Amino acid sequence: MQKTALDVYQIRDDFPILKRRINGKPLVYLDNAATTQKPLSVINAISDYYLNYNSNIHRAVHQLAEEATFAFENTRDKLKEFINTKFSHEIIFTRNATEAINLVSYAWGRENIKKNDTIVISELEHHSNIVPWQILTQEKSARLEYLTVNDDGNVSLEELQSLIENQNVKLISLSQMSNVLGSILPVEKIIKIAHQKNIPVLIDGAQSVPHMLVDVQKLNCEFMVFSAHKMLGPTGVGVLYVRNDILEKMPPFIGGGDMIKEVHKYNTVFNDLPYKFEGGTPNIADVIGFGSAIDYLNKIGMQVIRDHEIELCDYALKRMSEMEGITIYGPKDPLNRGGVISFNIGDIHPHDLATILNEHGVAIRSGHHCAQVLMEKMGLAATSRVSFYIYNTEEEINIFLDALEEAKRLFRI
Repeated sequence: MQKTALDVYQIRDDFPILKRRINGKPLVYLDNAATTQKPLSVINAISDYYLNYNSNIHRAVHQLAEEATFAFENTRDKLKEFINTKFSHEIIFTRNATEAINLVSYAWGRENIKKNDTIVISELEHHSNIVPWQILTQEKSARLEYLTVNDDGNVSLEELQSLIENQNVKLISLSQMSNVLGSILPVEKIIKIAHQKNIPVLIDGAQSVPHMLVDVQKLNCEFMVFSAHKMLGPTGVGVLYVRNDILEKMPPFIGGGDMIKEVHKYNTVFNDLPYKFEGGTPNIADVIGFGSAIDYLNKIGMQVIRDHEIELCDYALKRMSEMEGITIYGPKDPLNRGGVISFNIGDIHPHDLATILNEHGVAIRSGHHCAQVLMEKMGLAATSRVSFYIYNTEEEINIFLDALEEAKRLFRI
C-alpha cells in the first residue's frame, strides 16, 4: 500500500478509462510519459464549453464570447501561478511543446544566431529539442554541440564550462528530465553557469513540469516549454514561457488574425503580448480543459505527486533489479530520477514484450522514444519503458512484473 499523502484509490475513481478492461483484464496504464489519462473534471470542462458557451474569443462583446474569453484567459492566469512567471503575458499557447521550441527557433533564433555561433544541447534530448536546432544551425552555418551523457544519465558541468569558454555559445537548450532515462539534470546550476556569459537557456519541461515543482523565476531561465496532455490535460495544447524582456523583442511567428492591431495594404501593426504570438483561432476548448487539469494538480499538490512517484519508482526498481536477465537504464536512486524506467530483458525485442504485456492488460511504451541520438549513444535500437503518474499503484506494478515473468517463460529466459 502507498505511504504518501496521496489517496490514489480515490483519485482513480476520477478517471473513467481506468475502469476499462483489456483482453478481459483490468487496464494497467504505464505509458504516462507519452500521455496521461484525463480526469472527469477535465472532460466535463471541455464538454461544458461546447454545450453552454461555445464561441470564438477576443473578438466579440456578446455574452458567449465574453464567457469563453474569460475561461480561456483564466487558464493563462493559472499557468502564471503554476510555474511562477512574473507576468501572465509571458505565457504563450501553442499546439504542443514541439511547436513551442520551433517558435523560439524561428522567432528568436533567426534573429540572434549567426555564422559560427554555437547552440548547446545534450545527447539525451527528445527529437523536438534536436531537429529545430539542426535546421537553424545548418541554415545559419552555426554549430550544434552535444553535452555527453554518462551512464547515470547526467551531463558534465565541466564539459559545459569548457564549451562556453572555447566556443561562441549563444543558446543552451536542455531537457530538465529525460523521457528515456528519467534522469533529472541540474538545470539550476547550468543556468547559473550560462548566465556568467549572458547565454540564454531554454528548458524542455515536458517531463518535469507534470511531475515536480517548477519555478521559472527561481530557475531564472529565459525560455521553458511543456505540454498539457502530459499533465492530465487535453492533447493539442502546448505552453511556451518567454521572459518578458526577451519576448518584447521577438518578431511574430505566425501571421494572420488576432495577432494584429491594424492591417493595411502594405503594413501591419502587431498586437500586444501575448496575442502577437497566437495567430488565428486557438484551441479554445482544450485550453479551458487544461485549466481544469491545473486545478486538479494544484488540489493534490506537486510535492505530493513527486513523493508518490519516488515511492513507486523505488518499489519498481527494487523489484525489477531482483529479476534475472533484465537491464535497467538510468540512475539507480529514485531521488535522482522521475517516474520513468527504461529497460530490456534478454534478447526479447521491446515491441514483442509490449505485445505480450498488452495481453495482460498492461500498457507500456516500446521503441526509441523519439530519442535516437541517445539510443545510438547507448548502442541500442530500442528499449521498453514504463512510466508512472498519480493514479498508479504498487498493485499495478506487481501485475506488470508478473507479466514480465510470463514473457521470460515464453522466451525461455
